[in-house]
Amino acid sequence: MSALITPSAALRFALLALAILTCVSDTATIAAAGELPAIASRQRLEKKSFTDGEIVDGFLKTAFGAEYHLAGRVDRIRKFDGPVRVFADSDRTDRKAQLAKVVADIGAHVQHLDIAMTATSEAANVRVKLVRDRDLFRTITSFYGAERAREIRTSLDPQCLSGFRKNDNFEIEHSDVILTVDNGDFTFLDCAYEELLQSLGPINDTTSVPWTMFNDNVSMGYFDVYDQYILNLLYDPRIKAGMSVAEAKAVLPEVLADVRVWVRRVNDLKE
Repeated sequence: MSALITPSAALRFALLALAILTCVSDTATIAAAGELPAIASRQRLEKKSFTDGEIVDGFLKTAFGAEYHLAGRVDRIRKFDGPVRVFADSDRTDRKAQLAKVVADIGAHVQHLDIAMTATSEAANVRVKLVRDRDLFRTITSFYGAERAREIRTSLDPQCLSGFRKNDNFEIEHSDVILTVDNGDFTFLDCAYEELLQSLGPINDTTSVPWTMFNDNVSMGYFDVYDQYILNLLYDPRIKAGMSVAEAKAVLPEVLADVRVWVRRVNDLKE
């Protein structure tokens, strides 16, 4: 069994036998993604039309590999093979409500992904720990130990962090996400979308694809159309955990044709 690490929208990191995949004032009210000016302006300018080559390129660059990996094979598809249940560990009801909206939004836009919140940690295979910024590294230390926490802090200095544990068939068995609650609505939502989505499998970061949130230089704060293509490709039943690049490429044309229909319909996109 092995695992991979990735921090927020800046850097990705994986450690041997461990996968740790890669924020508002205390008095702020709950804000949905579309209600924030910083997000609304990005949505107005969002590119929504892509060639097959652009979509496949982003899928291959994010679904395979893992930046800064030190061990373990990363040349295979990694994904959950069953329902995904998310538990929010926090006493912040406002942030928990925002997280629930993020999870519902992801579920509404990925056709073959069964994802929902759960009320108990025992029923969850994705655990989201919501902490104050001042407690972030204390939490990372409690999760991964002092030595790895120091390495993460020195190398990455993340605002949020996520990771998963996979089995020998490259099926993700459990993911952990750590989000800070007191760095503003935009940062919270940006981290929540990116880390939750990466905890589902597309862990690799790329700076060569300008339309994906899995790019160190890109901040979204919402589930953009390009990343909907990536997640819908990944969770199509024909794309299986453990597939090699060659095996995935063999079925991608037919899968992408169906994914295009879904993404266009769910977003009401015109040809």
